[in-house]
Amino acid sequence: MSRRKLIAGNWKMNKTALDGMVLMNEIKAALPCGGNPNCNGPEILVCPPFTTLTVAVAESLGTCIKVGAQNVHWASNGAFTGEISAEMLRSVGITYVIIGHSERRQYFGETDATVNQRTKAAVAAGLTAVVCVGETLTEREASLTMTVVEKQIRDGLAGLTAEQMKNVVIAYEPVWAIGTGKVATDDQAQEVHAFIRKNLTAIFGIVTAEATRILYGGSMNPTNAAGLLAKPDIDGGLIGGASLKAQDFVSIIKAAQ
Repeated sequence: MSRRKLIAGNWKMNKTALDGMVLMNEIKAALPCGGNPNCNGPEILVCPPFTTLTVAVAESLGTCIKVGAQNVHWASNGAFTGEISAEMLRSVGITYVIIGHSERRQYFGETDATVNQRTKAAVAAGLTAVVCVGETLTEREASLTMTVVEKQIRDGLAGLTAEQMKNVVIAYEPVWAIGTGKVATDDQAQEVHAFIRKNLTAIFGIVTAEATRILYGGSMNPTNAAGLLAKPDIDGGLIGGASLKAQDFVSIIKAAQ
């Protein structure tokens, strides 16, 4: 089955609204198609901080670039200070949301259970959830990579149907390779991606597993992107630092073509 590549930029806690407007315009200018909505190639997604979302959406209108958020709460409203609901995101033009990023797990107490709640809420509201999984360096060195990833997949996606999985993307992000400059080898990444797809097959069936996109999210950059993206089970990238520089981000987009 042919899966369209997805290159997603996670801006993390970077870029004010003005900075975001500048970066969006730089990305559009650097794209081979100039951002034309009918251009062929990978799907392009940017995920700015909340305060920059509306500017990014405005700059994306009439282009091939989609805009996502970096987090979402499982409740539609209520006394959850500092959180944001799926309906709120939809109301300003957001179509994707990152859920369970390793930094959310590490610094803000995200668990597989809360990832599951947030994913269900996002999908129910019509958003596409980019669900992150991945092992720490300690877990990899203890040969626990597959055990950890399998648990994150099964618990994080528990209760979802094959139909709902049409609005789910998986991002494998080895925690030891995020922001460290380290990167899994092409074969290491492919091995885990294939294992994830095997688990999706066991849970949802082969048709759903083959249709689900699995991104690599551990320090993908213009130098290593082509090799990683050539692997059969790597369907794109969740890009951190390289997404903050238009030329680097577009170089990865070109590699995905």
